[in-house]
Amino acid sequence: MCRIFGYFNAVATPHEMRTVAALQRHGGPDATGVSRAPGWGLGNNRLAVVDLDGGDQPYGRGGPVQVVFNGEIYNHEELRRRLESLGHSVPDRCDGSVLPALYLEYGEEFTEHLDGMYALALLDARGEVPRLLLATDHLGMKPLYLRWDAACRSLRFSSELPALLGFGGVGGRVRESGLDAYLATRTPFGTRTVYEDVEVLQPGTTWVCELGGAPRVRRRPADAPAPAGDDVPAPAGDEGTAAQRVRRALRSEVGRLLVADVPVALITSGGLDSGLVTALAAEHGPVHTFNIAYRGTWPFDERHFAREVAERARAVHHQVEIDPAAFPALLEETVWHLGQPNADPIALSTYALFRAVRDAGFTVALTGDAADEVFGGYERMRRAAERAAAGADWSAAYLDALSAAPAALRTSLYTDAYRAHVREDPALPEAVREDLLHGPGTVLDRITRFELENRLPAYHLRRVDHLSMASSVEARLPFCQRSVVALGRSLRDHQRIRDGRVKRTLYAAAAGLLPDRVLSRPKQPFTLPVTAMLRPGSTLWEYARDLLAPGRIAAAGRLDGQAVDALFASQAERPDDTAAMALWALLVHEVWEGQFRHTAGRPGAAETPAGGARPLAVAA
Repeated sequence: MCRIFGYFNAVATPHEMRTVAALQRHGGPDATGVSRAPGWGLGNNRLAVVDLDGGDQPYGRGGPVQVVFNGEIYNHEELRRRLESLGHSVPDRCDGSVLPALYLEYGEEFTEHLDGMYALALLDARGEVPRLLLATDHLGMKPLYLRWDAACRSLRFSSELPALLGFGGVGGRVRESGLDAYLATRTPFGTRTVYEDVEVLQPGTTWVCELGGAPRVRRRPADAPAPAGDDVPAPAGDEGTAAQRVRRALRSEVGRLLVADVPVALITSGGLDSGLVTALAAEHGPVHTFNIAYRGTWPFDERHFAREVAERARAVHHQVEIDPAAFPALLEETVWHLGQPNADPIALSTYALFRAVRDAGFTVALTGDAADEVFGGYERMRRAAERAAAGADWSAAYLDALSAAPAALRTSLYTDAYRAHVREDPALPEAVREDLLHGPGTVLDRITRFELENRLPAYHLRRVDHLSMASSVEARLPFCQRSVVALGRSLRDHQRIRDGRVKRTLYAAAAGLLPDRVLSRPKQPFTLPVTAMLRPGSTLWEYARDLLAPGRIAAAGRLDGQAVDALFASQAERPDDTAAMALWALLVHEVWEGQFRHTAGRPGAAETPAGGARPLAVAA
């Protein structure tokens, strides 16, 4: 697991390359490698997980094919044996070391042979002009940010958005409709970021460009089977058979994801998804589990459920507790690492939890992320499917459930000028919205496709990646493995949601592996209890009131200061999930503005987030 960066058909000074490397060194503190030639440069920050003494990057340095790589290739041993039998030499045991030989053997199709999570950049210098190839895994577990200048046909890229801003001239134009898109979907979706000149490479994408030319882009489906596997047929009609197949696939994938040359931990929230991963991991030997809670008495406290899961698995359990009084400083650190607003309140806890994992001596952690998307676990999915079955409109309520502020509320917060502006730039790209509302398949099919291919990468996976790597921890996600995703996508609607129950097949797969109380408990969100915490007199309330003061937020001309003030008054008088979530989202956005958009002193001056731990990237 690493961080990567570079440029192509461009000029970047050694200072810029050092700056970009320094801005994401937390994700790769063990080594830094750079290779440069006229017109291009590749760089890497390494977090050593497999073959701690090998794995120098760029792989193939000095040869005709060089690669920088971020991620894990779980079938690397099989690939190494195959490549060596074909006459290739692979220098060490590191998983990424197979990449140059794999490309030499299979060309641009080499990613079809990879089973894992990854973002990579490959430089092929064999032709008349160099060729650059970028590739991402099927779900976007390892993001890659790009600044492609079509006029100059030049590229700059990095694993993290704040690091990309370390290249001169990047991030100069903030997307003015970004606030509305953020409130509508909780973070920018698709290839968009908050910056007009920065995009994210889509999941399952291969991007190829020759020096001075235009790129070619090819997409691979999110539910394509693993390289060694066959196409996954539709599970049998009975729930028991489908559950057995899911349990077998998860058991196999969890076993593979536990393999590392460093200590491995489990993130255990106390719910079905992470609990099942914990139970299956414990079949392979002693495990350590980590759970996060908040000092005091709050709703949604799952620590007792997490302890039950840990005791059932005979795990060494680590209970992490954070003080709500520390939230302002913690939030500023979290927002800096994400580089753009993400309204998920659990982001703050995710950052603190992975920091505790690293402090305890662990470099890898398995999580339960993506089970809801794969197996139909969200209440908004259930409500939409039931409304559609009844012949009622489902889309408006579903889209509002995705938002940080429902459509009616967010438009009431805008100035007239900004309200008119955002009508011209909808939050969801038209093609994405059209497929969600009118594409092939049942309503639940379309929602699942949308959640997996659009919301999961943008809202969840980038958050998990950035906030785990902020503490030099590699997060591995069994539910994102291709065999598991293919099985989940092959389920029929009734095997996912029926009779008011979600994730039916996954619950059946967990039967007998988890405590009955965990399996029978009502589903609740793994989240920060913002509604209870955002109350007059609390640290969070005072912090939000200060940053969202009417005069301050009205200055940009997008928000009506009096309307936001009224939202505070409503929350103080009658605490409400909708108002609290909107205020939290606005707070996160204002913290981002203060760190990345507002400047202190001269334009482009760098700042330091609260705590002084890390420098901020330069932004216009």
